[in-house]
Amino acid sequence: MQTAMDVLNTQFNYAVILGGGPSGLAAGYALSEAGSNVLLIERQARVGGLARTIEHHGFRFDLGGHRFITGNKQLENLVREILRGELLEVDRSSKILLDGKFYDYPITVRNALSRLGLRKSTRIVADYLSEQVRRRFTKTTAISLEDWVVQHFGRSLFELFFKEYSEKVWGVPCDRIAREWVARRIKGLSLGVAIKTAFSRAGSQRVRTLSSQFLYPPLGIGQICDGLKARIDKVGQVMTDTAVIGINHADNRIQSIIVKDAGGVQGYPGYEFISSIPLTLVVQLMNPQPPAEILQAAASLRFRDLIVVTVMINRERVTDQTWIYVPDSTIPFGRIHEPKNWSARMAPHGKTHLVVEYFCFKEDDIWTATDTALAQRTVRELSELGILEPEEVYDSIVLRVPNAYPLFDVDYIEKQQCIVEYLDRFTNLELVGRGGQFEYYNTDHAMESGIAAAEAIIARIDGTVAVRTPVLAAGRART
Repeated sequence: MQTAMDVLNTQFNYAVILGGGPSGLAAGYALSEAGSNVLLIERQARVGGLARTIEHHGFRFDLGGHRFITGNKQLENLVREILRGELLEVDRSSKILLDGKFYDYPITVRNALSRLGLRKSTRIVADYLSEQVRRRFTKTTAISLEDWVVQHFGRSLFELFFKEYSEKVWGVPCDRIAREWVARRIKGLSLGVAIKTAFSRAGSQRVRTLSSQFLYPPLGIGQICDGLKARIDKVGQVMTDTAVIGINHADNRIQSIIVKDAGGVQGYPGYEFISSIPLTLVVQLMNPQPPAEILQAAASLRFRDLIVVTVMINRERVTDQTWIYVPDSTIPFGRIHEPKNWSARMAPHGKTHLVVEYFCFKEDDIWTATDTALAQRTVRELSELGILEPEEVYDSIVLRVPNAYPLFDVDYIEKQQCIVEYLDRFTNLELVGRGGQFEYYNTDHAMESGIAAAEAIIARIDGTVAVRTPVLAAGRART
């Protein structure tokens, strides 16, 4: 009788993984540890996806800061083992920069009172209490981000802190953004919880958003992905700078993929497939094509794109923050972080850098602006905010990241489920990760989804029930 590994190791047959972000790499690691013949395809020159670390003239930075927080001790231990114990515990200090003042994020009562003044603070609390009373007598379902935030924080706080920033991030009005995003992003948090936390720090440990510390690799979040890739490379193959251009299927099974790299176009058959590339792209690459309604659903789902402008500065430190959020709609970027505040090894001694994030669509003027224009505008805006002096900046780099974040509009679930239900008919295809499942995932969630997919494949081939645990069960050794 053939075992799972006998099948997966058949000549010219692979467990094929599309995409080398945290979810795809975690899946590849789990399968490799179980002895499978893994082939992972990554379009970029380096693995990591949005969770990769860029190196530039002695500076290192992530594509937006990526902290690592997990309540899954097994996953944390796995990451620590991959990094050989190199994992920093970083104190979190995040601020909202609004009208020239810094506010704590998450919101703290004492800080808000001192910055907003008694009259405005009183109105915020009154609005929140009024909303709680209204909800007690009028049952309404929160559909949009606006609905959810108003229910949990009140109208005044929504207008002050959430509205402009959310619309800057997503590019659509708050009443068109699905509640699921913000509900997961700040799960368990409300103004009531924030007030309680002000008097009892114990409550903050139960709310992920309120975590006062996070874990971070000393050389950037990309260390995790690089470590996973190194494990896969021992028994499998990771192909970078390689684009998937076709997915062939028949009889409800994926048969092979077609890829294009510097050497040309070639095909790879596989026995099992895991996809972390955008859900919409999977549908577009299918041969034969899916039904028209599936293609239409895919065409109506959108991703938000990202531009990262990093400026190098002749100063030891510029801020003492891990993140600075900038909701003001007149300022083009949305978030700033200083990597050196996460790890001192991210910049040369005596110098620092700021990573500035612009959320946009590829059709926006800012996406097509030149690197020089973007860098100059960034320095000018940072200077006007009082964060740096223009003459301190001596270098910069601009990176454009397409399809960075799934855009969760209020009717996205129906479209997403339509596509997922179609793809579910393929018995040897697993969807993982933020883009692959069109879900909001942090790094740990993405990794968990990849490992769960690997376990499902092994269980399916073995003819056993999948053990849906966050990491492979102990005792499955490399063969």
